[in-house]
Amino acid sequence: MSSFEISTIQDRARVLLASLPGSVRLIAVSKYMPSERIRAAYAAGVRDFGESRVQEAIRKMTELEDLTDITWHLIGHLQSNKAKLAVRYFDWIHSVDSLALAQRLNRIVEVEKTSPQLCLQVKVRPDPNKFGWSISALKSEWPLIQACQHLKWRGIMTILPLGLTQPEIKAAFRQTQCLATELSSIPPEVSPLKELSMGMSNDYLLAIESGATMIRIGRRIFGDRPEPEDT
Repeated sequence: MSSFEISTIQDRARVLLASLPGSVRLIAVSKYMPSERIRAAYAAGVRDFGESRVQEAIRKMTELEDLTDITWHLIGHLQSNKAKLAVRYFDWIHSVDSLALAQRLNRIVEVEKTSPQLCLQVKVRPDPNKFGWSISALKSEWPLIQACQHLKWRGIMTILPLGLTQPEIKAAFRQTQCLATELSSIPPEVSPLKELSMGMSNDYLLAIESGATMIRIGRRIFGDRPEPEDT
């Protein structure tokens, strides 16, 4: 990677970090990005990185093990057969998207004696291309999710479908915020769902206006994503 590319990544990251309220955590979406680009963003002050594929992330964690204060976030769909590795390696899993996955994680965490921080992935608008609960399904299954007593639920993650207007985007983000508040008030209150993981490069400002506490930004930091490797 050239010095120009390193400088560009660092400049973008610094500007973005400086623009965010203190209540908002920047997660640099580093999926498919080489470790050198992560180092560049780290040097600019970024400490949270989001990955989508477990094995790719583990390789990067090994390559970057000298950066001991990185927080790793799994933001992509988690396959059941990768759940144990995800529990062992990630600090956060944003993409718990079904009751079956939650229950599997609960069994794994009971044995591993450690749990990442977890978010529930919700589709606040219908989208056949995304994983996650619908609002009605999540409300219906919430008692069973709460029964997964070994898990650390911290918030809700949503990814909006493409093609929404600005008012529709804002309404969807507000709906996500209201859903988190509503679920947090349903007895027995396991823990409040304070974290709202929502907003990406094109809509993160609207997400922040609507209460986002974590935004997931890739292109505005790293530029266009390279083609993923077949691993």
